[in-house]
Amino acid sequence: MAIIHRTTLEPTKLELLTAWLPSRPWYAGAGEPLLAKAGGFRLDDPEGEVGIEFMVTTDAAGPEPVSYLVPLTYRGAPLDGAEHALVGTAEHGVLGRRWVYDGCHDPVLVAQLWSLIEGRAQAQAQSLSDTADREVTRSYAGPGRTAKVAAPALADDSEGTRLTAPDGATLHLHRVLRPAGPGAPALPGGATGHVGGAWQLPDGTRVHGLFATLLR
Repeated sequence: MAIIHRTTLEPTKLELLTAWLPSRPWYAGAGEPLLAKAGGFRLDDPEGEVGIEFMVTTDAAGPEPVSYLVPLTYRGAPLDGAEHALVGTAEHGVLGRRWVYDGCHDPVLVAQLWSLIEGRAQAQAQSLSDTADREVTRSYAGPGRTAKVAAPALADDSEGTRLTAPDGATLHLHRVLRPAGPGAPALPGGATGHVGGAWQLPDGTRVHGLFATLLR
């Protein structure tokens, strides 16, 4: 299990994201974001080397607040071939220099996300060690276990991020989040799996919605 350290990070995650988010094709704002942490969860790296976080951050700079899903990985050394996916570097009060990546480009996060969808990994609380996050939902109705999914083709556009596995399955990450109604989130036609989660709106309301949808 990952250990959550109560320490400093300089610059902070939100400071890194303030500079990085406007460069994304799915960013819906204009100008500099005004970000606040709104929710998310973590996954464990089986090797214990890479920090994996699915952060929800809300931008209040526009006329209406917009919540974004930002998967991040934290590494103790640069990830070879991923310079284009680097969000930035930061100094961790316990672990030292950390390289922070857009996790969709990190094979460790991608493999664990597929494991979560298929029920082979457990979502962990964002800020507590050794604590499952019971608000995260997942489903999978595909044929057997997905294989060789650590190096999918990746595409970013205004709708979010699509990860296409070698077997043709496509995992759509909903970068701009929309609250769902009560109960389990409704899946689009053709969906064979999903990940859902919770976040908090600026007025304090806690909402749930889809984070990722699997299509085959």
